[in-house]
Amino acid sequence: MVFTEYVVQNWALVLVLLGFATSLISTVFLEKKIVMRMYALIAEILLLSVLVFVEFYLADVPGYRSLRTFLIAIRYSATPILVAQIIFTIIKRQKWFVFIPAFLLTIVDLISIPTGIVFWIDETETMQRGPLGLLPYIMVGAYCVWLVVLMIKHSSKQSTERIPIIYFCFAFFSGIVMPFLIGKEYAELFCATIAISVFVYYVFSILQVTKKDPLTGLLNRQAYYADISNEPQEISALISIDMNGLKVINDTEGHTAGDKAISTIAECFLRATKRRQIVYRVGGDEFIVVCRKVSEADVIDLTKRIHEKVKETQYSCSIGYSYSADGKKPIDVLLSESDANMYAEKQLYYKSMGKTSR
Repeated sequence: MVFTEYVVQNWALVLVLLGFATSLISTVFLEKKIVMRMYALIAEILLLSVLVFVEFYLADVPGYRSLRTFLIAIRYSATPILVAQIIFTIIKRQKWFVFIPAFLLTIVDLISIPTGIVFWIDETETMQRGPLGLLPYIMVGAYCVWLVVLMIKHSSKQSTERIPIIYFCFAFFSGIVMPFLIGKEYAELFCATIAISVFVYYVFSILQVTKKDPLTGLLNRQAYYADISNEPQEISALISIDMNGLKVINDTEGHTAGDKAISTIAECFLRATKRRQIVYRVGGDEFIVVCRKVSEADVIDLTKRIHEKVKETQYSCSIGYSYSADGKKPIDVLLSESDANMYAEKQLYYKSMGKTSR
C-alpha cells in the first residue's frame, strides 16, 4: 500500500530517472567518470525522493517524532550535497572540495537533532525553524549561484549556450523560492525539478557535442560553416589565428605536448574574447574568430588581447583580420584577406626568429 502510494506520487520522477539512466547506457560522447557520476546523481535523487516520501508519510502518523527529526536532518543535508554533486558532474575539472560546505552543513543539521538550532518538531508534530533555520536554503542558494557562475565561465560565449544556463537559473532558484510561496509541500516536487533539469541539460550537452571540438572545447569547423551562413550581413570581421611552431613541438616533444599547446592557446582565445566574438577551431592549429556588429577598434583590441594572453604562456601565434564596415563584404573575401594578413605576420615572426616557417 505504501509502496503503491510512493509510485503514484513519484511516477513522473521515476520515468525521468529511468529514461536518463537508459540514455546513459548508449552514450559515447561522455567520459566514463562523468557517466558514473551521473549514475550516482540518479541514485541520489531517487533515494532523496524516497526519504521525502517517508518523512511526509510519517507526519500523519503519531509517535515518530525522533525518526522524523532524523529524516528532516538528512533531507536538509542531502539537498546541498545533491547540488554539489551536479557541479561535480557537469563542470569540468571540479575536485571533491566542492562537497566541503555541504558536509559542514550536514554536521550542523545533525547537531540540530538534539539542540533544535536549525529545526525542531513541537508537541503538535509540526516542524519549526530554529535560529539557523534559513541556513540550508542559504547554502543551496550559494551552490546554485556557484553553479551558474561556473557554467557561464565554461561556456563558449555563444547565445545558444546561454539558454540552458537561464533554464538552470529558473529551475534551481525556484527550489529556493517556492517553499516560501507554497510551503513545505514543495519538498515533494524538488526531486522531480532537479531530475528534469539535469536530464534537459544532459540532452542539450549531447546535442552540443556535434558542434564542439573535443580537445579545446571550442566550436568546430562544422559549427563555423553553419554560423557564417546565418545572417552573414551581421559579420563585421573575421580574425584568422595560426599557432607558431606546432610542428616542431609535435616532432620534438610528441603529439601529447602538441595537444597541450593547442588547448592552452585555445583557453587564451576564450579569455580574450568578449560578447559577439566567437572562436572556432577549424583545423589542427588553425582558429577563426567571427565578430558580429563590432567596430574595427574592437577587433584591433581583441587581437592585442589575444597576443597578450598567449604571451603569458610559452607559446605564440600569428593573427590577421579583415574588416567589413557595412557588412557587405563576402565571407570568402573576408577570410582570404584575414588569412593573407595572418600569413604575413607569421613570416615576420619567423624572420625575426631567424627560422623557416613550419
